[in-house]
Amino acid sequence: MKQDQNDMFQIDDITDQVLENCDISDARYAGLYSICGLALRLRDLYKWEHKLDPWIENDPSEILKWIGNKEEKWEKLAEKDFSDIILLGNRFDPFDVKGINAILEPHEYIYGGGYARSLKPSFFLAAIEDKKEINGITIFVLGDELARDLLTIPAMSQDNCIYVRKDSARLYLWDQIFYIKKSGRYALSFGLEDYGLKEQTPVNLHRNLSKIAANETDTYIYHELGEMQDTVFDRKTWQEIIATFPHTPIELLTRTVKDLLADTSVHGTLAHIIEERKTSSLAFYVAFLESFTKILFPQITEAFKEFTQTRNWEVIEQAVAMGYDTAKSRAETIISVYRIGRKKNDMKWFENEIAKQFKFCFARSSS
Repeated sequence: MKQDQNDMFQIDDITDQVLENCDISDARYAGLYSICGLALRLRDLYKWEHKLDPWIENDPSEILKWIGNKEEKWEKLAEKDFSDIILLGNRFDPFDVKGINAILEPHEYIYGGGYARSLKPSFFLAAIEDKKEINGITIFVLGDELARDLLTIPAMSQDNCIYVRKDSARLYLWDQIFYIKKSGRYALSFGLEDYGLKEQTPVNLHRNLSKIAANETDTYIYHELGEMQDTVFDRKTWQEIIATFPHTPIELLTRTVKDLLADTSVHGTLAHIIEERKTSSLAFYVAFLESFTKILFPQITEAFKEFTQTRNWEVIEQAVAMGYDTAKSRAETIISVYRIGRKKNDMKWFENEIAKQFKFCFARSSS
């Protein structure tokens, strides 16, 4: 008698396969990060593995022992190739997300496999909590994560789908709050007050973190929607530049411009925030801006200062429109210079020309 596929499906077996590829990726790419950056990512991974709330800090000796064990495991895997994923007798390349999910989705699981910043391969496996559609794009809201790597990514897009990772999003939000820079504290406090946290004590943050994280989910979704529907920065050209200059200032510039197009477009993050009048999400957006983004999009910071006094959304709309026009112009410059460099078959020329054109932001970001 032929065995039923539901009987053959063993999620633990698949989880182990994905976890090994996560470890291989981490073993190969841990050197990309600064000591502090790697420590933060290891801290998140430790909390996930031990199912701890984001604010729980175990005894440092326990964490150090775990890190030691993790590094020993990485040493054994550093030279190993990624393994194929075997599902119900079928063998898949680990980056064949569509093929793998064709089998997993009916069992209410989703797999992700792609390339993150600096072209680090990143994998995850999670349970499906919800599925919906926006503008013809499928949104999966994912719950319990069974496998993940060093990267705490709240959402990602692939194959006309967006995956919102609730576990990672909650940890990601906590990290942003906990490690907030001095320049972002006012905006953060403003946003938390809008959530009703006038007394911003650790206890209040702990109690409200899940509610806040759930409410901020749309921010991640609309960023991905904005990026997927962007027609300015040709995706093929963008991918070529990223692949040619991984882990360089050019990659950072290119990713930031692409992100700003997503955030400031009519389909993106800030358009949704404005339409829904989500004051807290606007405050968080400003509070958590990365240094490079602040340099390329100073209008939003200035507009937010005025907004806190007037609550005038038109000021934000004007800043977003200016931000979009500027990001569009910069994207077109990068594309044009890249195509000339490719025609010359001289990527060094492209690199030097970009350094000249964007000297203002490279100089300020390193100061």
